[in-house]
Amino acid sequence: MKKLVFLLFTLVLIVNASAQNKPNVVFILADDLGWSDVTLYGKTKLYETPNLERLAARGITYTNAYAASPLCSPTRSSILTGQTPLRTGITAPTAHLKKVLLKASLEENPNSENKAVNCVSVSRLDNTLPTLVKQFKKAGYSTAHFGKWHLGSDPYSPLQHGFDIDVPHWPGPGPAGSFVAPWKYPNFNEKYGKEHIEDRMADEAVSWLRNVDKSKPFFMNYWQFSVHAPFNAKETLKKYYSSKVDLTDLQHSSTYAAMVHSLDQAVGKLLDEIDRLDIAKNTIIVFTSDNGGNMYNGITDVLPSGEKYITPPTSNRPLRGGKATMYEGGIRVPTIISCPGITTPKTRSDQIIQSTDFYPTLLNLANIPLPEDHIIDGMDISPTLKGETIERDAIITFFPHQPKVPDWLPASISVRSGDWKLIRIFHLGKDFTHDYRLYNLKWDIGEHNDLSKLYPEIIIELDKIIENRIAESNAVIPIPNKTFDPSKFAPETIGVQAGGYRGMSKIDLN
Repeated sequence: MKKLVFLLFTLVLIVNASAQNKPNVVFILADDLGWSDVTLYGKTKLYETPNLERLAARGITYTNAYAASPLCSPTRSSILTGQTPLRTGITAPTAHLKKVLLKASLEENPNSENKAVNCVSVSRLDNTLPTLVKQFKKAGYSTAHFGKWHLGSDPYSPLQHGFDIDVPHWPGPGPAGSFVAPWKYPNFNEKYGKEHIEDRMADEAVSWLRNVDKSKPFFMNYWQFSVHAPFNAKETLKKYYSSKVDLTDLQHSSTYAAMVHSLDQAVGKLLDEIDRLDIAKNTIIVFTSDNGGNMYNGITDVLPSGEKYITPPTSNRPLRGGKATMYEGGIRVPTIISCPGITTPKTRSDQIIQSTDFYPTLLNLANIPLPEDHIIDGMDISPTLKGETIERDAIITFFPHQPKVPDWLPASISVRSGDWKLIRIFHLGKDFTHDYRLYNLKWDIGEHNDLSKLYPEIIIELDKIIENRIAESNAVIPIPNKTFDPSKFAPETIGVQAGGYRGMSKIDLN
């Protein structure tokens, strides 16, 4: 009997030691938070993000981190699969729509004013894919998802993709109805009047951390609803930021500033609990955003004088463009990784990374094997956590749509290699050849000077990378539009927002 008790005690010690040796993972994903929306890069005077600064003090901040797409669902799928939208076919945020599409296609009735036929996006994350979380679950991890998903409702929800729990189990593109209660979630009610959904999500995540099986490591997604539309916030925070607003600064929405504040406070709650539980030394924390800041919706704000004004949510300056554009403002995102024992606190990296990289990197850090027969477009960036460089030829962004927001382009694909960035606009040139925009981001971070006429040899070199990536991905890409009517073509409207702040289609607003 004593031997049996001793064996059981030894087994418990082994299990606990094994759990402690395997790192926990907390993956925090902001929604529509731009590179210039945080204090990490010194580009904002209005917004306050002290808890992101606190996280940055524990790890490494990336200055050249990119989402795989300028819209949310494609980037979310890239994190979970390690694959680009070229390969997954998820190129637009249509997962809340009823139609289930698991293969990409081309528009059946293309607009005759367009020179290219745009793509139709896959609308669900395929359950057969070996998602990142499925790999952690196989390795014995407890798993949980809190917040926004937008990759499909049942049977394509987080519960079918490797998560033990999903709160609030909501498939929509943003919070249900409002950030501030009353909400409209079918089976998830507020606990008190005017409860903020980000406060509640953080509370739910903290509760799970307190009660999760301590004999196992955990993987937690905290995918924030903030700072996506609808644009509303706590009244106390709106009043606070209203007193700070400078209308000569391009970032001057007190509502948006209040939303950023709530996002940051939620991060602080998680950090507090991780510290309280004394698990910080064994917990990897990732913070990033799914795309750049929103420049096209309109917010009505109020000055302390009572005067109302309408403003876009934010500005991504000095970057050009924003959400739903191929320019840097649409795809360059704030990113921090804290990996205790590996990252040197308070460091920065200018290495080029992309959301596809989290898949192989996190599995490697947890000593979990990559799944067989699953192509991964991302690369293991763990050397950058130590301040080292990585050998990377290029990253690709594929966006075969054209929502008419400020700085929009027709269906495009871009490549960044070193300091150079090339945007190929499908079939916009003479006789349906491709058109190009070429920028050197070291000289011109705002992408104001198109160098395509000066460096044709660089266009040829970078376009070969694009062609190779398309070929190896077996992707559906835009083709010349046989119904094109030159009399309807208006190239002067490219880059110009249509119909004011809300001149957008249903798919484009998500």
